[in-house]
Amino acid sequence: MLKKSNVLIFLAGFILLGILVFPVGPSAGDNREDVYAKIKVLSRVLYEIQERYVEDKEAEELIYGAIKGMVQTLDPHSSFLTPEEFKDLQMETRGSFTGVGTEITLKDGVLTVVAPIDGTPAYRAGIQSGDSIIKIDGKSSKDMTLREAVKLIRGPRGTTVVLTVTRKNEPKPIDISIVRDVIPLRSVRFETLEDGYGYIRISNFQGKTTDEARKALKKLQSGPVPLQGLIIDLRSNPGGLLDQAVNTADLFLKDGLIVYTKGRSKRQNMRFNAKESVIVEDYPIVVMVNEGSASASEILAGALQDHKRALILGAKTFGKASVQTIIPFPDGSGLRLTTARYYTPSGRSIQADGIHPDVVVESRFSGKIIREKDLAKHLKGENETESEKVKESKEAIAEEKPDEEPIPREKLKPISEMTLEERFEVDPQLKKAFEMLKNAEVLPFLEAARTTK
Repeated sequence: MLKKSNVLIFLAGFILLGILVFPVGPSAGDNREDVYAKIKVLSRVLYEIQERYVEDKEAEELIYGAIKGMVQTLDPHSSFLTPEEFKDLQMETRGSFTGVGTEITLKDGVLTVVAPIDGTPAYRAGIQSGDSIIKIDGKSSKDMTLREAVKLIRGPRGTTVVLTVTRKNEPKPIDISIVRDVIPLRSVRFETLEDGYGYIRISNFQGKTTDEARKALKKLQSGPVPLQGLIIDLRSNPGGLLDQAVNTADLFLKDGLIVYTKGRSKRQNMRFNAKESVIVEDYPIVVMVNEGSASASEILAGALQDHKRALILGAKTFGKASVQTIIPFPDGSGLRLTTARYYTPSGRSIQADGIHPDVVVESRFSGKIIREKDLAKHLKGENETESEKVKESKEAIAEEKPDEEPIPREKLKPISEMTLEERFEVDPQLKKAFEMLKNAEVLPFLEAARTTK
């Protein structure tokens, strides 16, 4: 665990689930005369707008706009939060919000669905991964920021929002009406798939994820039939708190490095090791990942893969290996800033690359697949040349999967209402993971991987 006395929480992921607080103050560096000269230009521009612009403008609006523009030159995960946006962020840390239940990102300035959350209004209404949201209640989403879009999509419980989406193989935009509801950010759920075979789903990493995972494991392990295998589902997990990913990995590892970080500042260079808090018994484990598994979920998958503790199955992950820090300011605003890169125990940097599964089983998702490397101004990966990065940013290259027969609408019901066979029919990754456990294929694979380490 991180020392609570530090009052520092590290985070990673699309959706900010906690804050790392650093004191605000001047930083050491070289001569700043050139910088201060440019700041004088900024002050002069502000003065001229206030004095001469055809309409009256609030100084706060202008200053916040200037700061947002400055931060937007960095990377897609850094952003400036106004006091209102900062309050919204804090609301997310409480574990629930009122909305439709979908994870979105910006792809080439277009709001794009990463994944609907299981069992939510968006899921039941038929929102799909890869959908482009072009309108929200009839308002064009062009040039909207993520925060602006989230604000429009969320609203009081029981009210309706209409999302207009474009979808591959659909000739016209589709209007999807969704009734808002309370979306609990339930981090962990678990079940016994069959006697002796457990399943744990981690949808994100919140403040209580490790505690919930520990309870789930203990419950599964205390069942009437000893566990013979476990599936950990990290698919479409966008990340969250870094310390929770570390502590969850610690439940599976007896010793060794879990992850380490490197930044420009020495205080960002940290190593996180297992602390012998392992509670998992010696049975085979399969970790399922996909294109939407990002950041903190990649940390957990990478640690278990490097230590040969679990077989990774599914599709290559998103590839976000950066850590963000929230720096609060006295006026209630804040700066979300990318401050470090993280590395798996073996020293792999998966930035703009991702975790490569040991066993590839593609999902049924078809169309454009968005990963970190497809986002404009993303941090360059260690195996990515600058020319490749520039090319991808300009051309917005994204993998495209072949079309598959769509899943019938009646089968898009909540997982809790499906039989295991129905789940296997719509979820080939789960089916393969379960088959490998039952056919005793996992441990031989891991033993072979250890001998070639």
